[in-house]
Amino acid sequence: MTKNNTNTPLFPANNRRTKLKDLFHTSEPTISLTSDQQHQDTTTTSHPRHSNVSISPNSSPVSYHLMSPFTQMSPLSKSPWNFSILNSPVGHSSTTRLIGSLIREEGHVYSLASSGNLLYTGSDSRNIRVWKNFTEFSGFKSTSGLVKAIVVSDEKIFSGHQDGKIRVWKYSTSKKTHKRIGSLPTTRDFIITSMNPNNYVQIRRHRNIPWIKHYDVVSCLSIDEKHHLLYSGSWDKTFKVWRLSDSKCLESVNAHDDAVNSVIAAFDGFVFSGSADGTMKVWRRELVGKETKHMMVYVLLNQEAAVTSVVVNDGVVYAGCSDGLLNFWEWRKYTMVYGGVIRGHKQAVLCLAVAGKLVLSGSADKSICVWRREAGGFHSCLSVLTGHNGPVKCLAVQKNDGDDGEWVVYSGSLDKSVKLWRLTE
Repeated sequence: MTKNNTNTPLFPANNRRTKLKDLFHTSEPTISLTSDQQHQDTTTTSHPRHSNVSISPNSSPVSYHLMSPFTQMSPLSKSPWNFSILNSPVGHSSTTRLIGSLIREEGHVYSLASSGNLLYTGSDSRNIRVWKNFTEFSGFKSTSGLVKAIVVSDEKIFSGHQDGKIRVWKYSTSKKTHKRIGSLPTTRDFIITSMNPNNYVQIRRHRNIPWIKHYDVVSCLSIDEKHHLLYSGSWDKTFKVWRLSDSKCLESVNAHDDAVNSVIAAFDGFVFSGSADGTMKVWRRELVGKETKHMMVYVLLNQEAAVTSVVVNDGVVYAGCSDGLLNFWEWRKYTMVYGGVIRGHKQAVLCLAVAGKLVLSGSADKSICVWRREAGGFHSCLSVLTGHNGPVKCLAVQKNDGDDGEWVVYSGSLDKSVKLWRLTE
């Protein structure tokens, strides 16, 4: 597929491509840790990170008291998770503080999802663990490769895997267990589609498959709750659209020239996709004849560095890139306006998350930056969360009950740990 240059691109000056896209398209890095490194204290610091305006002077180092750790053995696996609770000093008024850390021996943590009081963690062990109140609540395991993405919609959990499949799980409130209820595409739809030769697409020489199936890693998932749709992005350069009511694949979009690293369903029917080809594109659901199709309306970014993660927060779109930069755009008067670049990381930005007015960026430099958008579109760095001994691969946030301005942040890393932070806007 060639690049589509029919739309006027809205992007800043090109940057030199770092080869970190190979990290996404070939293999994940191996993290080797010593026992001393694995037990290193986790801290909140105020490293000199620069945004498009300034650093908040309120950020300061925070020390933590390590309380007695205890180990919880998982009933679902031979490898235990070690859970240590760390609390900040009594009366401390820091914007962020550490709650605890889960350290697992099975493998790297690639995906996180939070729903209500449950936390879902996915790894290269093919297990999905479910945690409630710092205790292992449930879990389920597939026969596929590592779990690259997890999203939750009502009682259903969708997981994207290395084998190109999307598996669907359901939580039973009465039995307090999870069970697999199917996969996408469904077996029935796959068989019906396979019967028509016109439904096949060529993926490589002498190999064709039905268009409704991803043939490479499912790297990202996003739910459009308003229209009851699921979006899945893949290293096969496409994103697909699924109807939640009947699990039917409605559309497959040839979106990019390289792996799709992020796809986000956003406001007003817009969908944003970021790719290892260095582009971020904007799509919109439009009526074409009798069918609804996703049409590309903007190319927001076209550069050498790979786009690794995309999030949307109150009409502002953020794109994390392999050169360590965050680009952002604002929705103004029916168009996307480029806002600028946020500088804070020394290595690639691997994941993004939003918590109220705050934006969090996790990086291959092992840190998490907490950004706040100020008046005029400027961003200040409130805190830099450090303590992971490997790249921060995924983030998830959960609103704290009873406090409008407080959030719980989960960070998953290739150092085999999940850390929990309390964050105040």
